[in-house]
Amino acid sequence: MGRPGDRELPLDVRRRPDAPDRSAVVVEAVLDALPSPTLLIDADGTVLLSNTAWDTAADALGDDRVRVGLDGDYFAMIRRLGGGGSTAGLIEGLRALSRGEQPSVQADYAVELPGGTHWIHLQASRVDQAGQVVVTHTDVTSRVAAERASDWRARHDTLTELPNRAHLHELIDTELQQPDRGPVSVLFLDVDGFKDVNDSLGHDAGDALLRQIAGRLTGSTRAGDTVGRLGGDEFVVLCRDCDTAGAETLADRCRASIDRPFELGGRLVRLGVSIGIATAAGSGSTRLRSTDLVRDADLAMYAAKAAGRNRVRLFTADLRAAAQHKATVATELREAVADGQLVLHYHPVLHLPSGRWTGVEALVRWQHPRRGLLAPAEFLPTAAQHDLMTPIARWVLRAATRQAAAWSAAGLNLVTSVNISARDVAAGTLVADVHEALTESGLPPEQLVVELAERSVAEDVDRTAAQFAELRRSGVEVSIDDFGCGFSSLGQLVAMPAGLLKIDRSLVAYPQGRRSQAAAAIAAVVALARACGVRTLAEGVETAEQLALAAELGCTFAQGFHLARPMPAEELTGWLTGRALSAVR
Repeated sequence: MGRPGDRELPLDVRRRPDAPDRSAVVVEAVLDALPSPTLLIDADGTVLLSNTAWDTAADALGDDRVRVGLDGDYFAMIRRLGGGGSTAGLIEGLRALSRGEQPSVQADYAVELPGGTHWIHLQASRVDQAGQVVVTHTDVTSRVAAERASDWRARHDTLTELPNRAHLHELIDTELQQPDRGPVSVLFLDVDGFKDVNDSLGHDAGDALLRQIAGRLTGSTRAGDTVGRLGGDEFVVLCRDCDTAGAETLADRCRASIDRPFELGGRLVRLGVSIGIATAAGSGSTRLRSTDLVRDADLAMYAAKAAGRNRVRLFTADLRAAAQHKATVATELREAVADGQLVLHYHPVLHLPSGRWTGVEALVRWQHPRRGLLAPAEFLPTAAQHDLMTPIARWVLRAATRQAAAWSAAGLNLVTSVNISARDVAAGTLVADVHEALTESGLPPEQLVVELAERSVAEDVDRTAAQFAELRRSGVEVSIDDFGCGFSSLGQLVAMPAGLLKIDRSLVAYPQGRRSQAAAAIAAVVALARACGVRTLAEGVETAEQLALAAELGCTFAQGFHLARPMPAEELTGWLTGRALSAVR
């Protein structure tokens, strides 16, 4: 530890040769006992005392810039190590502390040393009226490194090491707030076909694919652009000083990079990417937030998917208006389910061998308070996007079974069909929902048919088959709807425990001059169904000729506008009574 020797020190730390000052000895001993490198300085920054830890640390660092001992200038050392406004502020803070103008000084600062960057935590306190200050120095490099690593992880995607959603929004907002900036564009990219790869090759392969995609996108952009990952297979590119034309050029480069085959475990995988673009004009334009710009690019991306995928689309005001309309519809639809605005229309089903009306299909409609009666196509797509399909399906089940039970009590026994979606199957509550509706209504299970579209069956064959089998064991019939419009394998059909196959209208309502081809396709489906012990229903019958063909080829049931249109329950009762369940030929 440095000793004052014959130097004239302030009284509180001075030791006279003839009568050493006990308090000065105590100060020296206390400083020397401290584990952190510590100095005692005066108001001018002159070093009065240094402890052993300070001397040891200076030797260990091996940098002459930190070697300051007795009578050395501490403030000059700080300037040598740092410089700039932060250093000047630290020195001024120590001077103010010496003058008694503030209680303490604390600061973290970086020191660039030959062995790398060290972070030092400085803490200073005033010790006497003369303005002497004790300054301790703690190496907090490990702590700062851990904090920075944690902060980096919080702002980056761990899989691709790209900025994550939160950090992307920070970067975009920072760019939008720059004074006198140029136009800023955002690309929103969604990889087409990624889910198929992930499902077929596994999540490890999917992760490897995402890392490759991230590398290609980064390599396709300019030096000043930022590529980030929102999550899943969605990426965003922040394009600084980039107008719409430049953004389209970048988007084309990104799309071309994804078009090239990817190699995964010896396999070549081909993908596409749908890209939406939104641009904020220069800083003089209306101020936008990052959420606005990303949302607009997202809407444009969905327009690219709707146009056929692997395309680039620009944001337009019409897209935002459409999105706002959908949001309004979704809000109103939630209220409609609770407020009883949904209604059912029933489409009669004809039993071809007997010519009798034996069933109906329940079809949901929305009796909108302002827009009138809305067809399913006007609100079910929105319901699917906002997780409303299952609540609607439950309502339809309850309403349809109650109506069928009421008809049965009046002597009109009709088998009622209810459509469900893949989401109802995925939720795992389909069987419970059906049984609850039957119990509440008192309808015998044999008078209910549950229909699921062929393309929905293909999404999860095993789960669907298990629930269908349980329904059939309870007496509820199961139907595969729209058969012939999808791409399900025959093996899936054989494995599916269904009792009814509805032949899609695309086969039944054949184009003019294509009767023989349609007949061959229908005959094949009927033969396949019979081999599996399944009955068939020709849907979409629009002409007498189509009806005759369905009967001739052995279809069990028929349904379509040529026979009857969907109608409310009260109208259906009168319609059927007028026909007295008579034969239709």
